Amino acid sequence: MIEFLFKVDVRTNGYLSNHTLKISQSVWRSEMPEAELLEDSMVIREESEASQIYNKGYFGTPQSGGALKLELMEGIFLFESGRIDVKKKGKRLTFPRLLHVANNIHPNFEIKYLVYRALRLRGYIVKPCVDPLDFRVFPRGGGPSTTPSKYWVSALSERSIFDLRELKQHLQKAQQVKKELLLAVVDEESDLTYYLARVVKPKGKRGKKRKKPKAQSLFLEDRVMVTDEKEARTLHEHGFYGKMIGNRLQLSLMETAYLLEKGMIEVKNAKTGRKIGLDSFLMKAREIQPDFGLRLKVFRDLEERGIVVKTGFKYGSHFRAYTMAPDKTHAKYLVHAFSAGHKGMWPEVSRAVRVSHGVKKDILFGMVGKEIEYVALKRVRP
Repeated sequence: MIEFLFKVDVRTNGYLSNHTLKISQSVWRSEMPEAELLEDSMVIREESEASQIYNKGYFGTPQSGGALKLELMEGIFLFESGRIDVKKKGKRLTFPRLLHVANNIHPNFEIKYLVYRALRLRGYIVKPCVDPLDFRVFPRGGGPSTTPSKYWVSALSERSIFDLRELKQHLQKAQQVKKELLLAVVDEESDLTYYLARVVKPKGKRGKKRKKPKAQSLFLEDRVMVTDEKEARTLHEHGFYGKMIGNRLQLSLMETAYLLEKGMIEVKNAKTGRKIGLDSFLMKAREIQPDFGLRLKVFRDLEERGIVVKTGFKYGSHFRAYTMAPDKTHAKYLVHAFSAGHKGMWPEVSRAVRVSHGVKKDILFGMVGKEIEYVALKRVRP
């Protein structure tokens, strides 16, 4: 109850006199909801305050009796946003103190919090989770009680390891529940880059192959040449193999190995004139290019999918891949060949994605294991 005192002039019988008028009025003070810090979470016990916080953003998990349990990340965001006070044993806590507590409990809390905070500020409903990733993100306008989550999000530092095997496992789990996998990478200036990850099954439309041509070729230093013009043009027109240099056809080592496997070419040593078999050719190719065997597996797989494969050197990748005839379309993919257990660094991935985006192509990571699978990463703004 608050009392207001006003001095007023009152006219009585034609004379002015001063009177003090006391007005009593009940005034409700709008106090900030109070959360109590527990060991690894927070709780808002007052039912009306708990309901208010939950209904405006789906923060926390309602408890029996009307209380609201908040994950540390949710509570710290609400505290930073000026929507709650946080106390422990009756003492009000500061933002640095809360960060200290959270960092001692959760590894890489600062990275995860930056991602959570950014997505919340972009208008998304975000719920922390432990398995399999860091967050569930609901579509704008949706929430836990109205719509399924849209993204599963992994929060990463630019200094973290890019682990293809782990990425594949996350993708498998996301596919099982029909979610999109979003990788949120935080750089050292706390800026975020988002990558949408998905499994791709590339397929080409190069059409049915005609009869297999047979060509004679010479193995030079690090490439192979078909010198007979008719054989050269037949091989080139048959499957878009090699590049015509005048009346001759120059083949890459990769193309030559594939054509040898298919019985479409014979190779002779340019110096000795001796015939080179497939095993000998592969051995020589690995001497020139140590990862030749790994790349050949991806090259072969793409070819069998009806895709025309050319070198991707000019784009900083292993291959560029055409889903139709190269003389009718641009390459759709840039492809890197990796072992299924490949581990690298995120700056390498960032460069590859940036280049592919700049030339309007999709980047594929060909994972070579028992089978060959392809993962695409695309930079997005959720």
